[in-house]
Amino acid sequence: MTLFTVQTTGRAVLRRPYFPSHRKQINFTSKRHNSNNSTPVPHSNPSPESSANGTAIPIPATIATVPIWQRLGPLTRSFQAYGRSQRKRPYTTQFCSSLVIYFLGDLSAQSICGDDYDWKRTLRALFISMGSSIPSYKWFMFLSNNFNYSSKAISLATKVGVNQMFFTPIFNTYFFGMQSLLSGDSLPDVVERVKRTVPTSMMNSIKLWPAVTAISFAWIPQEHRSIFAGVIAIGWQTYLSFLNRRVEGEMAGGIENTQKEAVKGPTSKLSTDVAIKTDSTKEAQEQKAEA
Repeated sequence: MTLFTVQTTGRAVLRRPYFPSHRKQINFTSKRHNSNNSTPVPHSNPSPESSANGTAIPIPATIATVPIWQRLGPLTRSFQAYGRSQRKRPYTTQFCSSLVIYFLGDLSAQSICGDDYDWKRTLRALFISMGSSIPSYKWFMFLSNNFNYSSKAISLATKVGVNQMFFTPIFNTYFFGMQSLLSGDSLPDVVERVKRTVPTSMMNSIKLWPAVTAISFAWIPQEHRSIFAGVIAIGWQTYLSFLNRRVEGEMAGGIENTQKEAVKGPTSKLSTDVAIKTDSTKEAQEQKAEA
């Protein structure tokens, strides 16, 4: 019995102690204290899935969807090149873009009217674009940097309202006034041209530009806003040129009618006087013959 007890005790002492395997070993991280902050950094507990198997479950990689306008090949590269130019040389880019927009707008308007191509009219449009390109760019940069409230809807509504209230009437007055002035009209004719065109153009601009302005400030990056508005502006410049040409023709027709009436007035009066004198002479001759 004593021998059995000694053998059992020896086996217990010489037996290799049990250590958990690497997979089942639980790692304990000591609490670390920051020298500046005495709050200990807790160790994140393993998820139930990883603790059950002893291995971490891989998280699937998520790739952000590329916008469709960045997957258009050469067109996308053109937009990117324009954006880089807009960031590096904003004034030069805006000036050249305005020339292209006004040229295409006037060319389209002349093709719609069906008249022969008037290169002087195109030069007038290009001259007007030179004077409006940089102020227009500065104005929309002012809108972009101001009226930014916590509510995005209020910000967009304010920017659209301010743009329609101030920029639209000033720009339309400048456009039609310069068209008339460069055509050689007198100051009263310039004022008359503005009176006939600006109210109509402002009413029609409400149908288009508030939506364009809201979309531009809501979703279009700042370096691409000018090209987005420029594509719309080609159609708008076509309309403005067409409206200016129509009113110009109406005013020219009214002046011609006035001149005809002015010439016709004295002539008709003279003819009437001659006819009256002729009738009086005939009556006098008849009375002498009867006597």
